Amino acid sequence: MRPDPDDVAPDEPVTSRRPLVVAGVVGFLVGLLVMGLLWAGSGSGSGATEDARAACGALGRAGSLPSGYVSQAVLGPGVVQHITAARDLSAAAAAQNPAYQDLADHLDGVSRMVISLNFADPAGRRHLTLAQQLCTHV
Repeated sequence: MRPDPDDVAPDEPVTSRRPLVVAGVVGFLVGLLVMGLLWAGSGSGSGATEDARAACGALGRAGSLPSGYVSQAVLGPGVVQHITAARDLSAAAAAQNPAYQDLADHLDGVSRMVISLNFADPAGRRHLTLAQQLCTHV
């Protein structure tokens, strides 16, 4: 219970709330600092790195590609979609971080080979090999 200011003896000092207010503000600021550090440390990587990893994952989910000219009916379900998704994700990664430009270029070449359904294209095969090698380092 709070004492009434009229009940305090004239020679007795009134207690100040200033230390409590300062302690509350300092505690609040320390709490904000801790929460900010935890939030900043919770990220698993940059957006570009996550996009590049997702592009490599989409390339992997496309599976092994045939070695000749085929019709789209022969391809497994989602192959074209996985390859084009890998191309788009790698382009997004390269737009954020130029270090992923080679991956984007090679996945673009793979995408062109897949869309043309000419899996015997030597340039497309070279792009596929190089993209798979780059994906091992992402």
